[in-house]
Amino acid sequence: MRPSTRELERSAMKYTVSMEIALPRERVAQLLADPEQMPKWLRGLVLHEPLSGVHGHVGTKSRVVMRTGQQEFEGTETITRREPVDLHGIPKESVVLFEREIAGKGMWSVARERLTEAGPETTLWVSENEYRFSGLMMRLVGLLMPGAFRKQSLQHMQDFKAFAEHGKDVREANG
Repeated sequence: MRPSTRELERSAMKYTVSMEIALPRERVAQLLADPEQMPKWLRGLVLHEPLSGVHGHVGTKSRVVMRTGQQEFEGTETITRREPVDLHGIPKESVVLFEREIAGKGMWSVARERLTEAGPETTLWVSENEYRFSGLMMRLVGLLMPGAFRKQSLQHMQDFKAFAEHGKDVREANG
């Protein structure tokens, strides 16, 4: 039996994390959108393969497999927003927006990423995240460990920052 929308909303968890990156906004947007770069900064990424559409563009669905310790999560990612579509020559006053939904067993999430200029060579990355859980086990995880989700989001942002600013590859740190 599928959970009702009301049940999913009751089990919702929301948080926002942010970080400054010492690179121009356009370069940050290009690196975030480049599928070739993802394994270098997205710790735990096992697989990210488009099932339909063009990677990173609105409407694209991808199979995503992530591993944290001994736990593996598989889901389907759908890109729901990318503005502007062309990440070259972005007007100075524009805000870059990326949004994606991920659905997997016992969980649905949405991430709303916003990139703004914090200075001439600095980008502010704000990430709004929402998770909804179904099934007893996933609800318990969401209830008992909400900080783990926020901590993981911050880790991904820190890894991206280290990659973008200094070329550090998370795969090299893991051996």
